[in-house]
Amino acid sequence: METIYEHCAGLDVHKDSVVACVRHWQNGRVKEETRSFGTSTRALLALGDWLAGEQVTHVAMESTGVYWKPVWNLLEGRFELLLVNAAHVKQVPGRKTDMKDCQWIAQLLQHGLLRPSFVPDRPQRDLRDLTRQRSQLIAERARVSNRIQKILEDANIKLGSVASDVLGVSGREMIQALIAGEVSPEAMAQMARRRLRNKIPQLTEALSGKVNDHHRFMLRMLMEQVNWLEKQIEQFDQRIEAVIRPFEKRAMELLDTIPGINTRAAQSIVAEIGADMNRFPTAGHLAVWSGMCPGNHQSAGKRKRGKTTEGNRWLKGTLTQCAWAASRTKNTYLSRQYRHLAARRGKKRAAIAVGHSQLVAAWHLIKNGEVYEDLGANHLDKVQGERQIKHLVRRLERLGFQVELKAAA
Repeated sequence: METIYEHCAGLDVHKDSVVACVRHWQNGRVKEETRSFGTSTRALLALGDWLAGEQVTHVAMESTGVYWKPVWNLLEGRFELLLVNAAHVKQVPGRKTDMKDCQWIAQLLQHGLLRPSFVPDRPQRDLRDLTRQRSQLIAERARVSNRIQKILEDANIKLGSVASDVLGVSGREMIQALIAGEVSPEAMAQMARRRLRNKIPQLTEALSGKVNDHHRFMLRMLMEQVNWLEKQIEQFDQRIEAVIRPFEKRAMELLDTIPGINTRAAQSIVAEIGADMNRFPTAGHLAVWSGMCPGNHQSAGKRKRGKTTEGNRWLKGTLTQCAWAASRTKNTYLSRQYRHLAARRGKKRAAIAVGHSQLVAAWHLIKNGEVYEDLGANHLDKVQGERQIKHLVRRLERLGFQVELKAAA
């Protein structure tokens, strides 16, 4: 095979060790040397010095958990780094050792057989950490909210059956009154605000339960946890706003024009894909990378059922939430697309399809710097009508008729 890089190295990264293989191509012969290093900062710097002394230009490593990150951070800027999917560099069965792994990676790299993964620059990686941790906090807040609802149901407090948001302003005051234990159901129902005041009789009935000291203790602890999580989320929001670069902020403003995508979702999307779409040649490449399109499963000339690829689970989760939000918008192309597909393919497939459409639109908006223009809820009906007309005309022509179409008055 053709040699692409004369001096390269492959790394087999673990939690406490890094096995490195340097591979040289000189005068038609291959020369290899393998060494093992620790994962402390001093050991990784020594690894970098050894690679530099061997005149290495390209270094490849597997994406092993989070253990590749400190290696990448300390070697970045000194070498051309490639992070590769472990599934793409799988060794021949029966020949699995750390030394053979790094030698195999180095050999594949030297012949140009490795496909690098997308690793953004350091500021975007920091932004990713912030948005991902915020997503974790939001998910934890939702879990605690569900626990509060379970405690209320255990005490036969049917607040969730009357109020759409148990942790709204009215709901929080009522829960605090339940914790205090000194307010009657009638007085708690009077704490309702705005449109919820129209349901005061239902609230009085829903708040008439059997609350004991155990329920009050659990509710107090869970409410404190919710308040702490909300403060944490607010601090992450402020930090994200502070570290966003101007060109990223412009991309977020463009994404915010897509139905179903709000500011927080736009921040998460830009943190995952960046604001430079040149790394993705087409919108299809971005969709494949994110896992928002069906996989390929073809055999004997027949295309079989192909599940979506794993992709970027953080981006995939954000787009799925945005798709559900878009499905509830009024008079938009995305909501019409969801209803059209959900009737035939099911709600979950329809949500993935809508998320795919949002991602394709995001690629074009960021790439061209344009604002989203909705096609309208009737766009699919028009396209399908035109297709049906062409299909019927072709059928009549096959039967020997000459068709001339004339629009009705």
